Amino acid sequence: MSSDSPGFELPLRLFLAFRVLIDDLHDELARQGHPDVRPMHGYVLQAIGKDGTTAADLGRRLGISKQAAGKTIDTLERLGYVGRGTDPRDARRKIVRLTDRGIECLALSARIFDRLRADWAQALGEDRLRALEADLRRMTPAEPFLLDVPGWFGNA
Repeated sequence: MSSDSPGFELPLRLFLAFRVLIDDLHDELARQGHPDVRPMHGYVLQAIGKDGTTAADLGRRLGISKQAAGKTIDTLERLGYVGRGTDPRDARRKIVRLTDRGIECLALSARIFDRLRADWAQALGEDRLRALEADLRRMTPAEPFLLDVPGWFGNA
C-alpha cells in the first residue's frame, strides 16, 4: 500500500490544524478583552466546570500534579477567572470556582469556535467539512473532551 504522504505527516497536519484554530481563538480572545488567557487555561477552565473542584481533583482531571494545578489556579485567580472558597459540605476543603469573568471567557470561546468552524466551512465547503468531522469521529474515541492533554504533553 503506497501513499503520496509519509505516515508522520497525518499527525503533524492534524496537530497543525488544531494549532491554527487555537491560535485564531486566542487572537480573538485577546481582541475581545482576554489577552492573558493561554491554551492551557482553556483546559483548566473546562476541567473546573460549573460546579467547581479542588486542586487535587483538577490535577487528576488534567493529568498533572496537584502542585502544577495549584500554580495554574494561582495564575487564573490573579487574572480574575477563578476564585477559591470553602466547600459548604466540608469546611476543610477548598473549592475553586469560575468567576463571572471565567464563565464569560468560556462562553466567548464557544462563540468564537462556532465562527472559526463557519470560516472553515466557507473555505472547504460545508459538505467537505461535515465529511471531515464524520471521519474524525469515526477514527477517534467517542468522548471528544479529554482534558488530560496538558499532562499528556508533559507540560506540568
